[in-house]
Amino acid sequence: RQQKWKSSVSTQAKMPPCDFVPEKYESYPYERMRKIRERNIAPSLRTYYKKPLLLHQGHMQWLFDHEGRRYLDLFAGIVTVSVGHCHPKVTMATQKQLARLWHTTNIYMYPAIHEYAEKLTSLLPDPLKVVYLTNSGSEANDLAVFMARLHTRNFDIISLRGGYHGSSPYTLGLTSLTPYKHGVANGFGCTTTMLPDVFRGPWGGSHCRDSPVQTVRKCSCTEGACLAKDQYIEQFKDTLNTSVPKTVAGFIAEPIQGVNGAVQYPRNFLKEAYHLIRERGGLCISDEVQTGFGRTGSHFWGFQTHGVVPDIVTLAKGIGNGFPMAAVVTTKEIASSLAQNLHFNTFGGNPLACVAGAAVLDAIEEDSLQKNSEDVGTYMLLELAKLRDKFEIVGDVRGKGLMIGVEMVTDKDSQCPLPAEEISQIWEDCKDMGVLIGRGGLYSQTFRIKPPMCITKRDVDFAVQVFRTALQRHVERAA
Repeated sequence: RQQKWKSSVSTQAKMPPCDFVPEKYESYPYERMRKIRERNIAPSLRTYYKKPLLLHQGHMQWLFDHEGRRYLDLFAGIVTVSVGHCHPKVTMATQKQLARLWHTTNIYMYPAIHEYAEKLTSLLPDPLKVVYLTNSGSEANDLAVFMARLHTRNFDIISLRGGYHGSSPYTLGLTSLTPYKHGVANGFGCTTTMLPDVFRGPWGGSHCRDSPVQTVRKCSCTEGACLAKDQYIEQFKDTLNTSVPKTVAGFIAEPIQGVNGAVQYPRNFLKEAYHLIRERGGLCISDEVQTGFGRTGSHFWGFQTHGVVPDIVTLAKGIGNGFPMAAVVTTKEIASSLAQNLHFNTFGGNPLACVAGAAVLDAIEEDSLQKNSEDVGTYMLLELAKLRDKFEIVGDVRGKGLMIGVEMVTDKDSQCPLPAEEISQIWEDCKDMGVLIGRGGLYSQTFRIKPPMCITKRDVDFAVQVFRTALQRHVERAA
């Protein structure tokens, strides 16, 4: 039986019931695991929380630790568990393939890669119909940049400040967050430009973004005329006119920034930026690693929320519900640039990955998870906005569907980021009450809420009540 446990933090919130009973934990004791971590696992792989969680089993939106405690997972393995932990459909399909064929590599034909390529590309608009399968988002973005440079025969790539596109040597130049930067030469041919952030940036306010919740800062934008967008586009033009050659290879952006805390741009910013890049011979790359597969609710792909069609789309994370796979989707013409010489990926598109990916697409459709993302995500955003109105330290609530950021500040006037140790305490309290959330932003000041897309409104009520209790505790500590 599941162990009863008492949190060090008392809450009135009642965790929704769950019929699933986890198996008994039978691996090494907790302290031995910690010692192995210190001795044998690279220290760059940091853990969350003062006392790291030892997780043992998962079921849909729930995780269970080694003592049988249950947690509502609002971070989904960093936005990766799209349809639910150990989703029965995906599990069953993968187990079946596991017994049939794991790996031949793509020098042969096998059913899974062809079935999956057709299924995936059918969900993308023309002319995005050719897919190159890889194993991770960094790999996908790396390849997208390589393709853009080969195809255009230009070199310079522009990315937005605050963007995260991977940690490989190539993508590190595109990633624009100091904690990920190492003191080695990287980023040759990569230029960052001002982030059009309508909360923390110099322009923007209560009318600018595509979200059920707007910033509290007032703005003078009117329907169809966003002054903030115009100002940020001027900054983009300034970068094009000063920092790069007359022709560029491309521009990469996430439709909503993930690691930086669900930062959204003013409406129509991407549309105009794409136009400016194409005028200079560049390709537009949409990094859908976090926003793809229905997570934004209103659309299946994040780029569709901006009314644009990119030249290259990169996919990872939710694509396999946790199975390591990723993809670059582009046009036949751009893909053929890579065929002039050999370019090979041993594991990309292996039978297991393709079967997992196909089962994820089926689950999204059969479980109506895009609609669930829209309904439950909108409900959660509006509930969190009530907390923003009540607590001075909640500066901004933003996002779309189940891609949500809650930015913490010392006070709403100064917008100074709440100090990391204070945020950590709120975060730890939420965990102690059974809710796991992520962190992000330039100063680690934003809570990232990106759960498996199967969560319910009942789960949201519990999570919001827990978050309210944690905020209240912070107010009491400060007093």
